[in-house]
Amino acid sequence: TIPDLALGLLFVAAVGLGAFAGTLALFIHTATVLGKLLSESVENIDEGVVEAIRATGASYTQILTFAVLPQVLPDLISFTLYRFETNIRAASVLGLIGAGGIGYLMNTSFRTFQYQEAAAIVLVLIVLVMVVDYASSRLRRLVV
Repeated sequence: TIPDLALGLLFVAAVGLGAFAGTLALFIHTATVLGKLLSESVENIDEGVVEAIRATGASYTQILTFAVLPQVLPDLISFTLYRFETNIRAASVLGLIGAGGIGYLMNTSFRTFQYQEAAAIVLVLIVLVMVVDYASSRLRRLVV
């Protein structure tokens, strides 16, 4: 996506070519997206549950544990799995701009005319995305 690429280019300029720049780009973008989504989820919890537990004399930690977390956890898991899937795809694109990772290997294979190696990398990426998508959908069904 555009933010991943923009951050990737920024970090490549700041720290040089390599996987560290790509990791920083994905980390910053994922942390900000998850922070925003989680804050929206917390704002939309049922205040009645919080008030009911508060009325029993529960501490702040108990309110978080028994009122807020059960309402937010399904969203948190779903959002985190989604970003994990997105990061796998973005890592391959970030490698094309020199930010390291599997995309860098794929780009190098194409530039050196190693088409069998490039095809194998693309196949591994496709299988990896499919496996992660399947595993995350199964986990979502269990939790959400």
